[in-house]
Amino acid sequence: MTEPDIKSWVESMARDLVDHPDAVSVTSFEDEGVLVFEVTVDPSEVGRVIGRQGRTVQAVRTLLEAAGARHARYYELEIVE
Repeated sequence: MTEPDIKSWVESMARDLVDHPDAVSVTSFEDEGVLVFEVTVDPSEVGRVIGRQGRTVQAVRTLLEAAGARHARYYELEIVE
């Protein structure tokens, strides 16, 4: 089984949440066996990605956790302000 392109999926999810999708960028790096995705959006739209009381970003993190369990990897999501 090939590993999915999680970075593109995270970028697609972030682009769907904001009004300025061109300002979205996702970088990834490995840190102690965890693949970390850093999402950067327009500063005025950080709240849209985080959501009320952090519910939106927590939902995306939960989906990443499920994807990681399915592919025996650990994924983490960070919002860069």
